[in-house]
Amino acid sequence: MDTQDIDMSHTEHEAPIHRTSSRRLGKMLAIIIGVQVIGGAIFFTNYSYWNSYLPEAGKLQEEQMEKQAAASAAAGPSATQGTFTGKEIHVSLKFVESPDFKNYGFNAPIGTSGANPEIDVNVGDKIDFDVTNGGKSFHAFAVTASSSGPGPAIDGTTIGTADSPMKPGEHGTVSFIPSSAGTYYYICAVPGHRELGMEGKIVVGGGGAASAGGIPAGTGGTVPASGQKAEYSLSFDISSDFSKYGFNGTIGSPSANPTITVHSGDTVTIHLSNPSKSFHAFGVVTDPDNPSSLVWNSAFKTADNPMKPGEKGDVTFVAGTPGLYHYICTVPGHAALGMNGNFVVEK
Repeated sequence: MDTQDIDMSHTEHEAPIHRTSSRRLGKMLAIIIGVQVIGGAIFFTNYSYWNSYLPEAGKLQEEQMEKQAAASAAAGPSATQGTFTGKEIHVSLKFVESPDFKNYGFNAPIGTSGANPEIDVNVGDKIDFDVTNGGKSFHAFAVTASSSGPGPAIDGTTIGTADSPMKPGEHGTVSFIPSSAGTYYYICAVPGHRELGMEGKIVVGGGGAASAGGIPAGTGGTVPASGQKAEYSLSFDISSDFSKYGFNGTIGSPSANPTITVHSGDTVTIHLSNPSKSFHAFGVVTDPDNPSSLVWNSAFKTADNPMKPGEKGDVTFVAGTPGLYHYICTVPGHAALGMNGNFVVEK
């Protein structure tokens, strides 16, 4: 190898090696900036969501619910749903916030006219809540017996949760039947929102049918017989196109679902017949949307062992606490199609 070859080799190793180019560098910077812009857009678009939760909200909520559960067990109004024996009250509520998000409330921010209307009812009354999220943040509705914190909620009274809240513009319905006298609260169950103003009172008096003497409706017991006997005949009917159901006629016809009125303590016999082409079962319930809310051993057959087409039968029971009940077909879906009549118990 001569000197010239050695010099050439040395020169090749000293030449600069380009790992990238200005064009590639520009593309890389554009990608990084683009990711930041998109991430920022996602964050600020959902700012209300991030703002809905306080730091360590989940931990705080769990601790508060444990404390309130212990307090509710020790004293205060019952933290369970009652039996519908009184009036039905419809209440419309809307989640709202002040423009600066400092004051929250139902129907208006706390401290302003119309905010958090008080609801006055009696034991056994049914409150039907129609709730809309009219705010820009995320909310969750609940009824609680606890005087502070996000709960615990009474079973069957929630619309959304802190982890799966109602989004702005969403709507929902729920019912609450107080089982004992005292003060309950309807609240936003997202931690911190109650403290910002989303709390209204439900003041429950001890009056009404549910506080009357005798065995409460739905216990399965009987009250002393009044000496009166009542008999009614009902037939399960279905329209030819199977779109309408009813008793003694399909829903919408004058004879369909006659109101049955008896007195507390009456011995009631219902004569049932199934001339239709479907399977049915009978019962008196407190909630027509819940076939399992049966009272007074009034069931005849069941959804698993129903009346066959052409079958007949009788059921006899003693009417309990005065109030409004419903006689229905307890096969799921049939009450909603029309097999739902009023069963009124007077004193």
